[in-house]
Amino acid sequence: MAPAVRGLKSFVWQRLKSAVFDDFSKEEEWKIMLLDDYTTKLLSLCCKMTDLLAEGVTVVENVYKIREPVPHMKAIYLITPTKKSVDGLIDDFLTKSSSRYKAAYVYFTDFCPDSLFNKIKTSCAKSIKKCKEINISFFPYESQVFTLNIPDAFYRCYSPTLERTKDKDAVLQVMAEQIVTLCATLEENPGVRYKSGPSDRASKLAQLVEKALENYYKTDEKSQIKAKTHSQLIIIDRGFDPVSTVLHELTFQAMAYDLLPIENDTYKYKTEGSGGKEKEAILEEDDDLWVKMRHKHIADVIEELPKLLKDASSKTKVAEGKLSISALSQLMKKMPLYRKEISKQVVHLNIAEDCMSKFKSNIERLCKTEQDLALGTDAEGQKVKDSMRVLLPVLLNKSHDSYDKIRAILLYIFSTNGTTQENLDKLIQNVQIESDSDMIRNWKYLDVPVISSFVAQQHKYARRDRSKEETFQLSRWTPVIKDVMEDAIENKLDSKDWPYASRCPPTWNGSGAVSARQKPRASCREERRSSARLIVFVIGGVTYSEMRSAYEVSESYKSCEVVIGSTHILTPRRLLEEVKSLSKPKDMVCIKDE
Repeated sequence: MAPAVRGLKSFVWQRLKSAVFDDFSKEEEWKIMLLDDYTTKLLSLCCKMTDLLAEGVTVVENVYKIREPVPHMKAIYLITPTKKSVDGLIDDFLTKSSSRYKAAYVYFTDFCPDSLFNKIKTSCAKSIKKCKEINISFFPYESQVFTLNIPDAFYRCYSPTLERTKDKDAVLQVMAEQIVTLCATLEENPGVRYKSGPSDRASKLAQLVEKALENYYKTDEKSQIKAKTHSQLIIIDRGFDPVSTVLHELTFQAMAYDLLPIENDTYKYKTEGSGGKEKEAILEEDDDLWVKMRHKHIADVIEELPKLLKDASSKTKVAEGKLSISALSQLMKKMPLYRKEISKQVVHLNIAEDCMSKFKSNIERLCKTEQDLALGTDAEGQKVKDSMRVLLPVLLNKSHDSYDKIRAILLYIFSTNGTTQENLDKLIQNVQIESDSDMIRNWKYLDVPVISSFVAQQHKYARRDRSKEETFQLSRWTPVIKDVMEDAIENKLDSKDWPYASRCPPTWNGSGAVSARQKPRASCREERRSSARLIVFVIGGVTYSEMRSAYEVSESYKSCEVVIGSTHILTPRRLLEEVKSLSKPKDMVCIKDE
């Protein structure tokens, strides 16, 4: 049986049930459901076809495609308020005699502009029995991670080619509206604050979110929330911690997405043997083993997975000794009862072994250099006196590819708060990365100093002392955002550096002094709900290591759940390509959809 839907995904599914499916709870007839690209992805993240069947949905179709008419059935349209989706709806009811369905029940994910609403009214109003806006404009990517539906947000936020256009303000407005739908789904009206910095992006977005929250809770008659809730929303710009975006991470999920060609959360691998077939595995929270392993260090994963496999194999008489993947394949044929359990373990062992082969061939040597540059100290705690001397062996090593050398150069630049123009030109020329040099130079558009100057000296966030924490030598770096989360929960954020956009911020009690008047708590979810929630939003992408931090901090501070989100999820390679594109004209930029 699949695990229960977790966290954010559960909130979204419950909201969909109450806003959409409860409208049909008294009906016993089957219905057809029409989705567009966005809502197809949304539903795939928070429910299965069996859940839809339980709600009386027998067929799911794409609203953009030509479909066979089913005039005796009602159709539920869960779509975005866009011209393309609305045209798909209108085409289904051009005339009464040619209507594809008996009637339409229309649910928009967000506010429908008057122009589109009027178009529907004049075209097919008689066929529409219900029309609602349900306000879910984000993806619940994981139980504590969300992304927005704006594929080109990075370019629109940071490209200098759009500096004098209204595009930047427009994309911030869309972000604000989508963040509000997240807050509404969580039933939160948080105090909004932001990291002040050289750019006004974070402060602008914070003001827009605050205004949109105010408007939403004023006009939403059903909501019981009128005042601020005991939650905080912190908005941070991507340039706040550039180091975590390019460092090689050695925890399982981050490492796999960095080193392996995982697309759309799908890992492809070949079964062993001469006629090895290519197989696919989706890395998702329905897989309990993935949830258990994804935030562990690769060294622990490599140690634990074979033990789990041995436990599974010991249920039959299998020869002792090291288990190979081919032996496990044979085992699965003999043990149909344990096939599902073992197949998951085989997938994760494949991923771990793929990661380790990349690590042993090249990455291991890089990691020491990267950690020393990022922290400014070596594994023994001695200060790095000459960063260039640390960097040079990586640049001279012919086995490292240009991406890895660019990442090392960036860590050198971040560690020295910028370098000289002459030095940068020499580095680019000597490593022969002229065609990719914008992957380095364009960081200035994220307000990260590339060329050092007195003006550009950034005030770096004061780091928490983690010297007493047990860690692996090649994984000493902690994302800055983890410090921010912990400082926020403990009420240690300086209000000068982290001002509120809210006029009347709620009393923040993240570390959890509990009122004696609270009722006894029945479950973990209720406990979390009665306590505080910290929402962190990063403009310009969030890394897998930062996502992991949200889970770790929630685990450490039981009184506060941390939810983290961004415009999109980053891998180092994707980020470097996006940074490179910033100086290109808009029509030459290929935007990768989520």
